[in-house]
Amino acid sequence: MELYIKNMVCNRCITAVQNELLKLDLHPIDVQMGIVKLEEEKLDEEKLLILNKHLNALGFELLDKGKSRVIEQIKNLIIEKIFHTEFLEQKVNWSGFIADKIFHEYGYLSSLFSSVEGITIEQYIIRQKIERVKELLFYDELNLSEIANKLGYSSIAHLSAQFKKVTGQTPSQFKNSRSMDGQRRSIDKV
Repeated sequence: MELYIKNMVCNRCITAVQNELLKLDLHPIDVQMGIVKLEEEKLDEEKLLILNKHLNALGFELLDKGKSRVIEQIKNLIIEKIFHTEFLEQKVNWSGFIADKIFHEYGYLSSLFSSVEGITIEQYIIRQKIERVKELLFYDELNLSEIANKLGYSSIAHLSAQFKKVTGQTPSQFKNSRSMDGQRRSIDKV
């Protein structure tokens, strides 16, 4: 049986979900971001409600079949590529990448995503990249040029312009504020 779970965005999420499944005496075969494969062939309604309640307490949510799963798969692919890839290529073919991984035409996926999320896939990608920039600025391990290179920006100017458009601040203003509490958001809330 496969379960689709919303808001799984990192390895700690995978561990948390796996631990919760084991606590509920379920038998996960494979746990990845957004998808869990169980030994069980089917769960009754009561077990699903209990599981969903436990997952909700941790900030996750069981997804019903269909469109919600596709949206979550798109988000997980984007987050995985932006947050868990050492260096993004400068010209990522997002439409081809997403369509190939989900086995649907990009036009359909783009339309579905926009209708459900209220923003385009491209806007979502930009928001995720900016959250990654904020994270890298916060930890102060890389300079702006290195960050631009790591995230596939053609220049510091391009990164700065996009950052200012999304946040209202330049990267330098953001970094210098040092009162960054509350300015970074959980990536599942972007």
